[in-house]
Order: sequence, then C-alpha cells, then structure tokens
Amino acid sequence: MAIKSDKWIRKMALEHGMIEPFVETQIRKGVISYGLSSYGYDIRIADEFRIFTNINNTIVDPKNFDERSLVDFRGDVCIVPPNSFALGRTVEYIRIPRNIMTICVGKSTYARCGIITNVTPLEPGWEGHVTLEISNTSPIPAKIYANEGIAQILFFESDEECETSYADKQGKYQAQQGVTLPKI
Repeated sequence: MAIKSDKWIRKMALEHGMIEPFVETQIRKGVISYGLSSYGYDIRIADEFRIFTNINNTIVDPKNFDERSLVDFRGDVCIVPPNSFALGRTVEYIRIPRNIMTICVGKSTYARCGIITNVTPLEPGWEGHVTLEISNTSPIPAKIYANEGIAQILFFESDEECETSYADKQGKYQAQQGVTLPKI
C-alpha cells in the first residue's frame, strides 16, 4: 500500500470527481489552511453544526441516539463548550475509488488549542459529505471556523481493488448529506 501524491489527487479530483469542490492549491493566507497539499487534501468544515448539550439530561447511546442531546447551529463560527463535543460536515463531497483507503487526521492549528477532530477511515467505494467529530478537550470554550481547514485526508492505494466495497455492502452512511447521526 502506498500513499498518494498531490499529482495523483489532482488527477482523481479533476478527472473523476473524487473531491468536489476541489481547491488545487493550499489556501493559507488569513485562514486555517485548506486544499491540496503534498500528500493529502485539507478538507474544510461547513457552516452546519450539531453541538452536544446536557440540557435534557439525555444519555449518548449509539444504539438509541436521542437527538434532544444536540443543538443545531449554522454560522461562520461555532463555539464548542469546554470539555464538550460537536458534529460538523465537510464542504467537500468525497468519492473514494475501489482501490483506495483513507485516513483523516486533525490539523495542528486546532490540536494546539485542544481541539481534536476525529473521522473514521473512508472505505473503498464510500462517498458523501464527511461527518466530522470535534472534541474540545480544553477547559475553556473553543472557536471552530466554518469554510476553513479542519483536517487532512491521506489517500492510500492498494495494489488491487477490494473484493467488496462500501458501496457493494450498501453501507449505512453511503452518500450521506449534511451532518449524519449514528445509525444501527
């Protein structure tokens, strides 16, 4: 398995719609960087957020998720409360080829502020807006800037296509739009 370069990512994005919209250079001036990097792609977070709250004394249960534990917010800046959590989604719609697996890691600018961005691997054949899990591990409120970089996707190519892709399995998060909550 080999990591893919900016040249490969550009080709796949422009010729095969792997990343839409696609930014061919890394935008950095005055923003948290996003766009094509040397061996990855820095994704942006959209202005759509779901922030966890304990106002209704609900329990977070992945098998029986109670939406009352979330507050919907749309805006240019999302404030994540101390030691709390929010969900967001990427600006970009991603399509993963059958012979590619991705890993997504948070950006150092946010990590240095105690903000951890978690995204599970994007499997071969998966597509959609990526739901982003954002944890504020600091003891003070934290700002998340919409339409700016939040994490970097690294693309790994196998020497052969997988036998069964995420699309073949009809995965429960296939072609998701918006912030998608846990499903069983």
